[in-house]
Order: sequence, then structure tokens, then C-alpha cells
Amino acid sequence: MTRKFGALVAAAVALAATPALAQIKIAAVGPMSGQNAAFGEQMRRGATMAVEEINAAGGVNGQKLELAIGDDACDPKQATAVANKMVADKNVFVAGHYCSGSSIPASDIYKEGKILQITPASTNIRLTDEAFTKGNTTVFRTCGRDDVQGLTVGTYIIKWHRQAKIAILHDKSPYGKGVADETKKALNKGGVREVMYESYNDTDKDFTALISKMKAAKIDIIVLGGYHTAGAQLIKQSREQGLSSQMVGFDSLEDPEFGKLGGAATNGVLMSFPPKAEDDPKNAALVKKFRDAKYDPAGYTLFTYAAVKVWAAAATKAKSTEPTAVAAALRSQTYDSAVGPLAFDQKGDIKNPVYDIYVWKDGKSYPATK
Repeated sequence: MTRKFGALVAAAVALAATPALAQIKIAAVGPMSGQNAAFGEQMRRGATMAVEEINAAGGVNGQKLELAIGDDACDPKQATAVANKMVADKNVFVAGHYCSGSSIPASDIYKEGKILQITPASTNIRLTDEAFTKGNTTVFRTCGRDDVQGLTVGTYIIKWHRQAKIAILHDKSPYGKGVADETKKALNKGGVREVMYESYNDTDKDFTALISKMKAAKIDIIVLGGYHTAGAQLIKQSREQGLSSQMVGFDSLEDPEFGKLGGAATNGVLMSFPPKAEDDPKNAALVKKFRDAKYDPAGYTLFTYAAVKVWAAAATKAKSTEPTAVAAALRSQTYDSAVGPLAFDQKGDIKNPVYDIYVWKDGKSYPATK
């Protein structure tokens, strides 16, 4: 064997013995099953598109991303089980969860497991407030908070419906009660008192008793703190039973399924939601990519996409996927994203969040003119 051939053999053996560069494990976790599965699909689509683009551009710090999808069904117990699995599987980042009731308990597990969490949709103020109190610096969100949504809806009602008889309803969940209570706070501070404050169960199918009570109280405005499935049933049954009250909901109504479940009864329903990223001209090419794949990136699709992209940008800046290093990078500058400029405060909340009022018509929501 010649010296040259021997050197080539030695090099080949050394190359074969060198382990392949490991992929970076990340995940998107949300309700992939259950009555909020439409929002889980938004998250899955957004995260998948972001990972495909990042990998096509070379990955993060020279490593490709490997995306896992976790299903919490918006159930706190299932959320903690999934969070523990994400830790066991050595993920370094989770885009999730959707429901605040899942994100809050999962956040403690992610902190202990050294996973950075960015939720695209959990708006309950407890998530970041409690994390900050506990010294957890690795919880973020690309959406706003309940106190901003509540103020937006409360201000709208005070401006246009100050004399209305108002019923505030919530489904007892951290999200539903959170937005309802923040709206109540804004209304009361503005000198408007609700006539009714009632709760219901998210799994309820028959709202006859609650509708009868609202009819007796001559309710003009229903503030709905809850998810789109129950909201669709409530407004549909209200119209069938002769209650014509104006419903005002929140961001959890923003999926075409709301219009499908509620039918014509959803026409005129109002809701709060951030300025729609899919309508921003700068996102035209990105939106086309989704639509070419036969998917409309509504709701929290682009918020999830942005969560993955901003994490990748911060990890690149930090030259590390270690959570505290990435968290410091996230707070160090403003990042351009599909949902607008993202700058994070010490709690991990976005600075200067904005919510607008939208109105439903024929299965879609549009900016409200009044």
C-alpha cells in the first residue's frame, strides 16, 4: 500500500468515525386534537413553514432544525405531560402553547428543563407576570395580553354603546375569565356597569337557560370570554331563540370554523384581534406560499411562524441555543417579523401591542368601521 493510498484510507476512516452534526430539536405544542384543533393546525402550519425556510437557508449556527409537534388538546394535565416529554426529548425551544391554561403550567416545566418558550397565542397576564416573579426569564409571547384586549373592547363599548345593558360571560378558563375580567375592569373604570356577570362551561351544548336569563334582563351587548366553538353555539342559539344582542368576543374567535359552526348567526359578531399579518402587503409572498399549499394563514399561523423565526434569529445572534443566552438576545434588540417589529420587555411581553376591532360577515372577519 502506497503512502498516498494509506493517507486516503486513514482520512476516510476518520471521516466515517466522525458523528454527523446533530440537529437542533425544537417543537410546536398546541391543541392538535379536540374542539380547538383548528388553532393547533394554525400553529403546526406556521412552525413547519418557518422551519422549512430556516433549514433551506442553512439552519441555525450551521445546524438544521428538527421540528416535533405536541398535542395538549388545551388540557392543563395533558399540557404538563407533553411539556415533560419535550424536556425528555431534549428540545431547546417550544413555540406554544395556544391556550393560556396550558402555557401557564407548562412554563414551570420548561424553566426546569432549560427550554425557551414563546407562545404565539396565550394572552393571560399571569403567564409572564408569574414567570417574572419566579425569576423565569425564558418565557415570551409574540401576541399581546388580556389587559390590552380588555381595554380595547371596553373602550369600544364605552364609545359606541355606553347606555347598553351588558352581560359579561366567561367559560371559567384562564383565558376566558382573563379577557372577561379585564374588559369588566375597563368598563367599570369608564363608568359603565354590567347588568350580568355569568360563567358557563366550554363543553356546554345547550345555552337555553343562559339565553332566557339574558332575554329577561333585556341584554344589548354580550361580552364573550371564551373559545370559538361555544361562542358559535351561543350566538346561533341566541338568534334561534329570539335574542338579538350584539356579541363582542376576542381573538379566540379568529378561525373560519367559527363562521362554519355558527352560520349566518355569526354575521355582525365583533371581536378583538391584532392587525392581521396576512393582510400586510409585505407578507404577500409568504402568504402566497401558504395558499399555494392550499392553506390560508389566518389567526395565529403567522404568529407561530414569527415565534420560530425570532427564536432562530436570537439563537444566531447569541451563537447558542442555551435558553438564557437566547433570552438575552431576544431582549437586546427589535426583530423584524411577519407580525411586525418585535421588541420584548423584561417579562417577555411584546412592547406596544395593538388590538383592533373586527366584524364577522359571511364566514370571514373584516376591520370594523364602527
